Amino acid sequence: MMKKVLSILLVLVLAVSLFTGCGQNTANDTEEPNTNNEEEKDNIGAEEEKEEVPQVFTYNMGADPETLDPNRASENVGLTVLGNTFEGLVRLDDNSKAEPGMAEKWDINEDATEFTFYLRDDAKWSDGKPVTAHDFKYSWVRALKPETASDYAYQLYYIKNAEKFFNGEATEEDLGIEVIDDKTIKVNLEGPTGWMEQIFAFQTLFPVRKDIVEADPEGWALKPETLISNGPFKIVEWSHNEMIKMVPNEHYWNREAVKLDEFNMTLINENSTALAAYESGQLDAIDDVPRSEIPRLQSEEEGFMILPDISTFYFTFNNEVEPLNDEKVRKALSYSIDRRAIVDTVLQGGETPATGIVPYGINYGGEDFREVGGNYGIDPEGAKVEEARKLLEEAGYPNGEGFPTLTISYNTDENNKKLAETIQEMWNKNLNISVELSNQEWKVHLIKLESYDYEIGRISWGADYVHPMTFIDLFLSDSGNNYTGWGSEEYDNLVRLAKSETDSKKVNEYMHKAEDILMERMAIMPIYYRTNPEAIKPYVKDWVINPLGNLFADKIYIEK
Repeated sequence: MMKKVLSILLVLVLAVSLFTGCGQNTANDTEEPNTNNEEEKDNIGAEEEKEEVPQVFTYNMGADPETLDPNRASENVGLTVLGNTFEGLVRLDDNSKAEPGMAEKWDINEDATEFTFYLRDDAKWSDGKPVTAHDFKYSWVRALKPETASDYAYQLYYIKNAEKFFNGEATEEDLGIEVIDDKTIKVNLEGPTGWMEQIFAFQTLFPVRKDIVEADPEGWALKPETLISNGPFKIVEWSHNEMIKMVPNEHYWNREAVKLDEFNMTLINENSTALAAYESGQLDAIDDVPRSEIPRLQSEEEGFMILPDISTFYFTFNNEVEPLNDEKVRKALSYSIDRRAIVDTVLQGGETPATGIVPYGINYGGEDFREVGGNYGIDPEGAKVEEARKLLEEAGYPNGEGFPTLTISYNTDENNKKLAETIQEMWNKNLNISVELSNQEWKVHLIKLESYDYEIGRISWGADYVHPMTFIDLFLSDSGNNYTGWGSEEYDNLVRLAKSETDSKKVNEYMHKAEDILMERMAIMPIYYRTNPEAIKPYVKDWVINPLGNLFADKIYIEK
């Protein structure tokens, strides 16, 4: 899902040009051409040797994936691996636009409610067996079964009767999924959806093999020997919490375009440890850096770059526990945070203070959603201490008296720790309340969120497709990614109206109203809109990180 000092403005300009990195060749021969035959032979040998540079790319992504089951994965590390090892009917190009994937072409009917996909004859799994339309239908039906526990099941609700099927109100035969033959699949939607092509590229809609899954339902996606995939790479080794090793899938339809011989993803949690490994040459690229190191990296590291990211960092409140079930308490906590101080002094990576769940950078219906959205009482430039204290007093805690000690939970990460400590200090100073901090590895942290075994939890969300809905439908009452315990029938209805509407102005109207409800209740506490600090060695060529923050390695090659 790069190290020159670049101003944020320049980074934005570069990012618009496909986020494609072409580092300068560091081998610069400045000597005059030599006419000596022996030296010419030596030069020829040197050129041949240069061409034999090992095509191995090692990239640190941090935490170990919880699962690599496309129907169940929902966190960034897993999605990055899946995006390089699996492929949907369509795939996203460097600008996140749909292009042919497993399907070589597709037809759309006049009102955009019916898609017919035609799979490639050479679409194959990594074990050489053909990828068929049946594999796609099996995967989608599986994702919609409640027992699969797919966090992203709601992404298939665009398909006719999919939500009813999930709720037990329709049968598999009622679903708008029809296999015409082994290489043709027809999909009928509930209504026209302008972003549906991007949904078809989403990992929950990747195919999975029935025989593989049913042979080991709980373990197949955790072991290389059973992780049969259909994308550019296949996994040959997975040392949990250490590294995932991938090699080209020899049966991939576009195998000749894949230049790497090996793609290694290390799973180093500590940013400082990963940075040290990068600077010592053990890693070719890292996904994040300690924020305190950003000024130095901008001045010293040739491959360092801060890319834009369509992503929001926020804390989710457990709305079911006291005193967080009180809207006034949630607002007091949110208003008392100085977001400008956090982004300028703690993060230092060009982030923007957040006032809503949808970040800047999503233009729909001719407008940037965030620019016309509200601030919901949040001052992006500082804390509203007096108003926060008043709200806390109205909730029964004057000057913080009697307020219980709450716990902020976060996944283990140096940047997360520093930010949690900063908020802890702000709440103590501004509201006179005490807060404890608790950190766990990512998989444990996610389980705590999913089971509501927390009070205030750190989370972030990056766009799955370039549309406000990818953030808005997170908080549907039945969304597997809604960790708040909060739900609203009015909110749910507005989201459904937006998904079924074709007029972009009305779609925007419904989505803004939905965000208004979420934020006026302060069910979550947005902190900042993220950027994407990346460090990639200059000898790594043709890397791509698309506007959604996804790294794709199928074009990468090494040139030293």
